[in-house]
Amino acid sequence: MIVMDMLYEAAIHLIQQRNPRGWGGAAAMRTSDGVILTSVAPEVLNAATELCMEVGSILEAHKMQTSVTHSICVTRDDENSPFKILTPCGICQERLLYWGRDVQVAVTHNEDKVKYVSLRELQPFHWTHAYPEDEIFDK
Repeated sequence: MIVMDMLYEAAIHLIQQRNPRGWGGAAAMRTSDGVILTSVAPEVLNAATELCMEVGSILEAHKMQTSVTHSICVTRDDENSPFKILTPCGICQERLLYWGRDVQVAVTHNEDKVKYVSLRELQPFHWTHAYPEDEIFDK
């Protein structure tokens, strides 16, 4: 199974396990070490404290001191609805950009298969293009 399919299946598995009924959403990421990390958005009382589904996996990658190479965010409206792929929001794009413009992210589109693009393709006019790549991403 290719990486993109593995991430999609990992996210769906977490949704079905954690939310067998009703709304569900999960993120899955692959690290440069080949590890698959999954996460969900925390349930909160105050909407101002909400976090995206991807944040847990992003933090886990930082904790492990590894790089994220691929990311997907999947949701469904309820147990009878189809799964939808959500393009990372602008904040998560900024969070993922820590690992460079070549991070592959799943994007929303109208075909049946999962489609990934690099952050470079997703953000052709990103502010970091004003600086030399080695100045921004030299870690």
